[in-house]
Amino acid sequence: MGRVQRAGWGRAAKLVGLAAVVVPLTSGCSLEEALRFGWPVGVTPQAHAMRELWTWSAVAALVVGAITWGAMFWAMIFHRKRKGDTDEIPRQTQYNLPVEIVFTVVPTVIVAVLFGFTVLVQNYVETDQPDPDLRVGIEAFQWNWEFHYPDTPDAAGRPVSTIGTSDVIPILVLPTDRRIEFEQRSVDVIHSFFVPEFLFKRDVFPMPEVNDQDFTWQIDRIEREGAFVGRCAELCGAYHSMMNFEVRALNPQRFDQWLALRTQINPATNAPYTTGEALQALGCGELCSPVATTTTPFPTNREQRSAPQPVTGS
Repeated sequence: MGRVQRAGWGRAAKLVGLAAVVVPLTSGCSLEEALRFGWPVGVTPQAHAMRELWTWSAVAALVVGAITWGAMFWAMIFHRKRKGDTDEIPRQTQYNLPVEIVFTVVPTVIVAVLFGFTVLVQNYVETDQPDPDLRVGIEAFQWNWEFHYPDTPDAAGRPVSTIGTSDVIPILVLPTDRRIEFEQRSVDVIHSFFVPEFLFKRDVFPMPEVNDQDFTWQIDRIEREGAFVGRCAELCGAYHSMMNFEVRALNPQRFDQWLALRTQINPATNAPYTTGEALQALGCGELCSPVATTTTPFPTNREQRSAPQPVTGS
């Protein structure tokens, strides 16, 4: 009976192992996609570092979980009460010093290793290098975004800027392959600048200096051209979910052409080029769409914040 039972468990273990190999291969997922555990594909070196930290932390958790589950099932299967057992209480094992030492040391080592790698990645993500290639200002308010380029004046002598409306999603145009520094502020409540492909978000505080917040941060580079949705990731009021924006990444040559257009007068309108007009003038297809392609506008009129009138009796 015992031999048959062991053979059955052996077949079950083989089937589980076979499923673990076959399922990922037949589901159309590559190993890299499976190891992302649902995370978006990052487009910055910082994003890759954070995704790798998450992946290997998840793998370590799965290994620990498998060992724990294995020990539990082993104990349940091989130490269960069998027919013919006369003992009312199973044999007890306690005060096993080597086991207790292992159970204390191993979790401590695991936590220390995870903590060490987390600190390394965090320090890398938080590192700001001097003399970035581009500085960008971020201003958040209910429920909109304004982006400006403080080192580039427009035709009127003010910094080139982009601001959204209830009908137009603000587009933050950035270059690829350049170090970019962001400086962010809020004019009312706490918001949060979040681009999923950056795998990073940073809360935007009102009066960051008073609140002792680091309101500048950098990315090494954006690795490819594209359009990436951006969101507010901090509950900031009634229209929080509609506070979207878009990052449009252009190669350095296109970005320089776009920024140069933003400093000029559009002869068709006799006014400075807007973000959309300058993108359209580049003529690079959907990448240069004058409107956002990853999200659509919602009615976010701030006048709708007016308090309701009190109800009076008849």
